[in-house]
Amino acid sequence: MNLGALILAAGYSSRMAGFKPLMTLGGATLLAHCARLFKVAGLRHITVVTGYRSDEVSKEAHRLGLSCIANADYARGMFSSIKKGVSHLRQVDGFFLLPVDTPLIYPATVTRLISCFDGRSVILPVFDGEQGHPPLIPAQFIPEILAHGGNGGLRTILNARPRLEIPVWDRGVLLDADTADDFAILVRRFSRLGCGEPEEAMALASQVMPDKGVAHGRAVAGVAVALGARLNSRGCTLDLDRIHNGALLHDIGKGEPDHEVWGGELLKRLGLKGLAGIVAAHRSLPPPADGHLTEKEIVCLADKLVRGTRRMSVKERFAEKLTLYADDPEARAAVQRRMAEILALQEVVEQQAGCTVAEIVGGEPPE
Repeated sequence: MNLGALILAAGYSSRMAGFKPLMTLGGATLLAHCARLFKVAGLRHITVVTGYRSDEVSKEAHRLGLSCIANADYARGMFSSIKKGVSHLRQVDGFFLLPVDTPLIYPATVTRLISCFDGRSVILPVFDGEQGHPPLIPAQFIPEILAHGGNGGLRTILNARPRLEIPVWDRGVLLDADTADDFAILVRRFSRLGCGEPEEAMALASQVMPDKGVAHGRAVAGVAVALGARLNSRGCTLDLDRIHNGALLHDIGKGEPDHEVWGGELLKRLGLKGLAGIVAAHRSLPPPADGHLTEKEIVCLADKLVRGTRRMSVKERFAEKLTLYADDPEARAAVQRRMAEILALQEVVEQQAGCTVAEIVGGEPPE
């Protein structure tokens, strides 16, 4: 299967206090972020459609190793750039279409869309019920796009054709940068890409974990965030979003051998590297030698304070295992070592929190 990508970078950026293709985010232009998205997902045929300030955009595109095509009619609007771009696509089975101001999509999302491509249907990413970018369009629709007069734009064509709406956990499919306020949202998002947003973690959990696992993750997240908030009130600088997302997804690998390691590797592949270490370490951790608590320790402890969705003490949590291995001295000893390790970790948390864990998270978790 041969797929291409068109990045639309021809407009005026009239509502933005800057020229969008060349605005920088984390030291890279928006065009560079779009290019990386498709390159990491494995696409090699990436074309930029230029227009306004074409020479400058072309220079950046060539620096990035991208092909360019100039749209002399860019003032007529985006559809003119779409037609110009598709007219130069050759020997592709389908193509992605992405405005340059939608740059912070996870490559894993593009890979997911590719896996759903059947060559007949338009593939559309959907986050929280809303369609986003980039659509993946079968090449067989190119003649119709070229013949269309432009009334209603591309949407008129795509809405009348077979399509598959693919739920994704990536809110970036909805986030463009039309205004300075929009760009400020992208700036914050860029700084949080490694751990994702709480809404994204919930969407991911709902898509890949069983209901029972999601319920447990939510309960652990509630405990973990309560612990983290208390510690922060006492001078710690824990990232509560990382704690929440790591706790919610800590069992994403459940059912796999060494599920905590497997889950951490999965999150790395998805682009959530900031959560991978938390998930990989959630099964057991000793108290930190220097006393410096991180998000890893908080999630690990929180997991041992919840059985299913019910809160309990560490000793209660391990009692079942000790009973299970009552006739296996070696296994029982291993469980006792883990329990002692978690109790030592709990002691450090309580010392720094200035109160007991039960005082912080007592009571039943919310439904």
